[in-house]
Amino acid sequence: MPEVIFNGPAGRLEGRFHPARKRNAPIALVLHLHPQFGGTMNNQIVYQMYYMFARRGFAVLRFNFRGVGRSQGTFDHGQGELSDAAAALDWVQTVHTDARACWIAGFSFGAWIGMQLLMRRPEVEGFISVAPPANLHDFSFLAPCPSSGLIVHGDNDKVVPQKDVQTLVDKLKTQKGIVIDHETIPGANHFFENDMDDLIDRCGTYVDGRLGLTPADYVDID
Repeated sequence: MPEVIFNGPAGRLEGRFHPARKRNAPIALVLHLHPQFGGTMNNQIVYQMYYMFARRGFAVLRFNFRGVGRSQGTFDHGQGELSDAAAALDWVQTVHTDARACWIAGFSFGAWIGMQLLMRRPEVEGFISVAPPANLHDFSFLAPCPSSGLIVHGDNDKVVPQKDVQTLVDKLKTQKGIVIDHETIPGANHFFENDMDDLIDRCGTYVDGRLGLTPADYVDID
């Protein structure tokens, strides 16, 4: 799990990168929750999602948005963080040049940033959005959403009410050419504090289904 520092639009960005063993393995970028509410790349959901992708052979990067940890810059209300995410994806692609595909995963604020990024990057073929804050941010830019993906939410989320996520899901499901999977985890709150294993299992099952993977395909990352 090498520590990496790469250039972003507001200065250096700090990350953790897990290289892939196969030259044409897919890339995954994992984005953290709101920087002003304790969001870092070491959040447990981000951390576990990172390793979920790594076990499936991906080249994976998680990083701190500007102003978090050792990343330079200051919080920019989403616009700058989207530029950070684009720079992060650029960096992975320069390191892992033969990737056959790219995925983006994000939690809360990171889901909002990630879904904006996939609108700008046609190479993104899959996404996982965990607790996307549909009540706090405008998702109307997904018109249309260019990639199939998974949206996961807890039905006891007090930060993002279930009805707002359901409205987003229903809107996306009317679009042609993509498939939106939606998982609701009973009893889970916004941070999935007692439901982390269930969350990661569901995300992993989704990736396996999309890529035709079985446990025999997993790689040892210890």
